[in-house]
Amino acid sequence: MTRRHAAAALLLFALLSPHAVAVRAQQPTPAQQAQPQPTPTPDAVERIKDEGLNRSQLMQTLEYLTDGIGPRLTGSPALRRANAWTRDRLTSWGLSNAHLEPWGPFGRGWTLKRFSAEAVEPVAFPLLAYPRAWSPGLEAPLTAELVVVDAKNEEELQKYKGQLRGKFVLIGTERQLRPRFEPTATRLTDKELLGLADAPDPSLLPPRPRRAPPTPEQLAEQRFNDRKTQFYYEEGVALLVASSPAGDGGMLQFVQSASVPQPSDTPFEQRKQPWQKDAPRLIPQIALSNDHYNRLARMLRQGEKVKLSVNLQVEFDDSDPMSYNTVAEIPGTDLKDEVVMLGAHLDSWHTATGATDNGAGVSIMMEAVRILKALNLQPRRTVRIALWSGEEQGLLGSRAYVNEHFGPVPTPTPAAGTAAQPAPPTSNTAPRYKPEHARLNVYFNVDSGTGAIRGVHMQGNEGLRPFFRRWLMPFAQLKVGDTTYTATTVTAANTGGSDFLSFDAVGLNGIDFLQDEMEYGPRTWHSNQDNYDRAVPEDLKEAAVIVAAFVYQAATMDGMLPRKQQKESRQ
Repeated sequence: MTRRHAAAALLLFALLSPHAVAVRAQQPTPAQQAQPQPTPTPDAVERIKDEGLNRSQLMQTLEYLTDGIGPRLTGSPALRRANAWTRDRLTSWGLSNAHLEPWGPFGRGWTLKRFSAEAVEPVAFPLLAYPRAWSPGLEAPLTAELVVVDAKNEEELQKYKGQLRGKFVLIGTERQLRPRFEPTATRLTDKELLGLADAPDPSLLPPRPRRAPPTPEQLAEQRFNDRKTQFYYEEGVALLVASSPAGDGGMLQFVQSASVPQPSDTPFEQRKQPWQKDAPRLIPQIALSNDHYNRLARMLRQGEKVKLSVNLQVEFDDSDPMSYNTVAEIPGTDLKDEVVMLGAHLDSWHTATGATDNGAGVSIMMEAVRILKALNLQPRRTVRIALWSGEEQGLLGSRAYVNEHFGPVPTPTPAAGTAAQPAPPTSNTAPRYKPEHARLNVYFNVDSGTGAIRGVHMQGNEGLRPFFRRWLMPFAQLKVGDTTYTATTVTAANTGGSDFLSFDAVGLNGIDFLQDEMEYGPRTWHSNQDNYDRAVPEDLKEAAVIVAAFVYQAATMDGMLPRKQQKESRQ
C-alpha cells in the first residue's frame, strides 16, 4: 500500500478518476435514522469466531501466496499466476462466478531472472542490493569501474564527456544512520485509541495548507539533475547505482520502479512510466542498502579505485498488456441484487514476497469468505470479494473496477453536425451513476499489514457509528492463543492510501479497518523484509473473524447503510 499519512492520502485521492467527486460527512438524515437498526446475531458471530480461530486456513493461504508464488508485480506472469490461483481457491471453497476481470491496458510484465552484485576492488565484499522494477538487464555479467559525477553545472558536467562509457555511476544520497532506541514493533495504546474515538468530523477541520511551490533554486537543481541523467544516456553509462530511499540495518526500503528520463516540468499524467511499452530506453538500475552505499561513497572520496561486478538478467513480457482483478461471489437470497464487497490488493513490490503488503490483507479477506461458506451462513445480499491489481501504481485496478461498475457516467455530448449543445457546467450539476451504484451497501478493505484490527474508520461518515459500534460489541475481548485482543474503536477520522478510496471518491461506502502498526512502517512496508516470517498468525486470525462478522452483518441487515452526502460537483 501507499502509506497512510495525510499527505499520501491527498496525493492518492488526486490520482483518482477525473470524475471523482468530493464527499463530506453529515449526521444521519431522519430517513436514515428511521431505518431498522441491525439486530446482532450472537449465534452466527460465535460460530464465525469458532470457525476462524479453530479451523483457520489463513496461514496456508498466505504461505503459498508468498513462498509458493512470490513477488506479484503488476503485469507480471507471477501476478497472473496469483490471479488464477486465488480464483481457483475461491471456487474450491464453493464461491460462485469466480473469474478474472481485465482492466487496462497496463503495459509490460517484468521478471527478475538472476541478480548478484559485489565489490571486487580494492577489497571484495558482497553488496546488499536489488534491481529497480522494470529496469533492463545487462547483456552479460559485467565488471566495471564505479565513479561519481561531481558536477554542479553544465560546465563541470562537460569535463566528464567521453569518460563514462561502460562504467557504473554512483547516484543517490548518503544517509546518516543512527542507532534506534525505540521498539520496532508497536501496538496502538489506550491513549491513541481514545484519541481516534474522539476524533472530530473531518469536514469540520481546517483545510491543510497547500505545499509551497518549489523555489527557483529548487527548480534549477531539479532541471540540472534531469540534465545529468540525460548526459549518462548520451555517454553510454552501463549501470546506475542508487541508494535505497530508506532503511537501515541492511534493509532496503522503497526500491520500486526504475526512473525514466524526462523533463522535470512534465505534468504527472503525461510522465512516462517504465512499464509502458513506448517508454524510452533505460539504463540498467540497481539500489544498494544505505550502509553499503555510504561505504562505497566514502571509498571513492578517499581516492580508491572501486570496481563492482554485477550480473543482472531480466525478462519483459509483452504477451498481454492487460492486468486483472480476481472476483468471486456468495450469492444472496431475497436481496441478491444488492451487494456487500470486501477486498485487498493482490499485487506487491518485487524486493520481497509481499507478505504484509498485502498478502496479509488478501489472506484475511479470502479467509472471511471461506468462513461464511464453511458455516453455510446464507447472506441476504450478494457478498463479492475482489482482489485488486495495480494498487501500488496508484489504485489502478480498483479505480478501473469502480469506473466500470458504478460510474460516474460521462455527460453525453451531441452527435456531430447537430445544433444541440451540452448545457454549460454549473455548480448544481450532479454526477450520474450506473445502476449498480445504488445497490452497493458497503466495501470493506484491509491493507495495513499483519496487525490486529482494533476498530474501524468511518471515513467521515458519522451515520455509520451506531452500526459499527454494535457490530464490534462481540470483539471487546477476543482471546486468540495466549493473546487477548480488544477491538472497540469507531473513529470519524479519515485514513488513506488504499483501494477503498476508489469507492469513497464516488460517494460509496469505502471502509478501511483500523489496525495495529506492528513493524509495518519501520521494517516491512515496501522493503526486502516483507516476507512470510513477519506475519503474526494470531493477529491475522482475529482480523479475519471480525471482517467475516462485519460482512455477514452488512449482508443480512434490513436496511442499507447511510452514505455521505455528496458535494455538488462540476462536470
